[in-house]
Amino acid sequence: MARLHEYQGKALLREHQIPVPRGGMATTPEEAARIAAEIGGEVMVKAQAWITGRASLGGIRRAATPEEAAAAAQAMLGMAVKGFTVEQVLVEERLAVAREFYAGIIVDDREQAPLVLFASVGGTGIEEIAAQHPDKVAQQHVDIETGLLDFQARNLVRQAGIHGQLQSDLAGLLTGLYDVARTYEARAAEINPLVLTSDGKLYAADCRLTIDDYAVFRHPELGIEIAREFDRPPTALEKIAWQVEAKDYRGTFYFIQMAQGFRKGEGYIGFHGAGGGGSMMSMDAILSYGYKLANFVDTSGNPPASKVYRAAKIILSQPGIDGYFGSGSGVASQEQFHSARGLVKAFLEEHIDIPVVIRLGGNAEDKAVEILEWLNGRVPAPVEGYKKDDSAWFCAGRLDALIKEGRLLDVPPLPPRPKPEKPYTFETVTGGTVTFDHAVCARCESKVCVEECARGILRLEDGLPVLNISPEEAKKGRCVECLACEVDCFFRGAGGGYVELPIPGLEEYRASLK
Repeated sequence: MARLHEYQGKALLREHQIPVPRGGMATTPEEAARIAAEIGGEVMVKAQAWITGRASLGGIRRAATPEEAAAAAQAMLGMAVKGFTVEQVLVEERLAVAREFYAGIIVDDREQAPLVLFASVGGTGIEEIAAQHPDKVAQQHVDIETGLLDFQARNLVRQAGIHGQLQSDLAGLLTGLYDVARTYEARAAEINPLVLTSDGKLYAADCRLTIDDYAVFRHPELGIEIAREFDRPPTALEKIAWQVEAKDYRGTFYFIQMAQGFRKGEGYIGFHGAGGGGSMMSMDAILSYGYKLANFVDTSGNPPASKVYRAAKIILSQPGIDGYFGSGSGVASQEQFHSARGLVKAFLEEHIDIPVVIRLGGNAEDKAVEILEWLNGRVPAPVEGYKKDDSAWFCAGRLDALIKEGRLLDVPPLPPRPKPEKPYTFETVTGGTVTFDHAVCARCESKVCVEECARGILRLEDGLPVLNISPEEAKKGRCVECLACEVDCFFRGAGGGYVELPIPGLEEYRASLK
């Protein structure tokens, strides 16, 4: 899920006529002082970070003058709290609070419906409120077709012990919050505290909005860089990885960096999982040998070879990892040789020099392991492939042994690919390009590219591979980027086929590390 900062959420509340304190977002002390001067009087300066307990960490401060606001912003900007570096502060008027409430909407997966929560006390989490004051909490599931009706909202507030005009005012605010959540497809929308001031006005003093991952693409106006719930801003490499996932609906690619700034020899492993439960088990296995995880990656749900390739390239963009460990559920239903080809292409290009252990259990696992082991003797590092009957702990032990052994072959990297003499080219769905050098293909005896083409979109014409569909159909997705026309061609053919798969921003990222 993708979280919004407080200032972003309050802007959406304001659009739906939910009152919020006057104020604005600042990225410098000077901006904070200017906003405080415009407000006049005392202000609150609040660090914008996806964490709880900001006040106890020095992330919420009161300022009586613009100068004090600038000083508070100066202290917060750049502050590291729970892995989050503060880059913005919210400066807003200080409210004269007479009473606090809680208002929230979450998606109840069990009931498959939104759940509206209201409490006549606020300031702490709803779980704590419910435990300490169960009589002051009310809840109501909402029919998605009708939305939260006025009488339902009034009943909620009444059940929490609120009557009179305040009941009506709070009910109107609840329906407005529901509209915000529905409009922006939020998994959760909370106002805590919702405050009543001494002059009888209601304000959203704080708010949290979390947008459903799968709805982010429908709301570009929110400016969400990654549809993931982080407790910190995404790293540059996470942004690059997200663009791979965001533009390719086939299967899943989840990437998160778990450590940065480490060096070779410190025991960090590039982890490549497949399937949630199997990945968790496999991470436990590698951790049990005393290693640490540089990253978590999951490529599952029948990903194409091209997505696995891009995932591997991104994992290997982390300098200092001591090994590459791939392991998932071991019973995957998709053909595992697609993942194997993606890994092989990445490892060849990287001329990989760290030990590799990959467990590819599932359909066609024998063929997948065979493809992986084609690499041995072609790259400096040892590469071992295993199947479903080999436990994650056994495979982790093999990686441990290979790292400790430290054996590398003196293998030269692949020479630069020559310019094709007779190129035959077509584009793929993710912006890739498939090229056959027909001058080389003419010398190939196996024609393995046609034999192994996953969708059977290639045929031979005068002994040379060509499309038997239109280039437009190939670009729309009929070519599934199975990579057989490069990987199998390299090992079993004449080497005339290759696939270019761009990863926007990756080369620039790598250059920045040097």
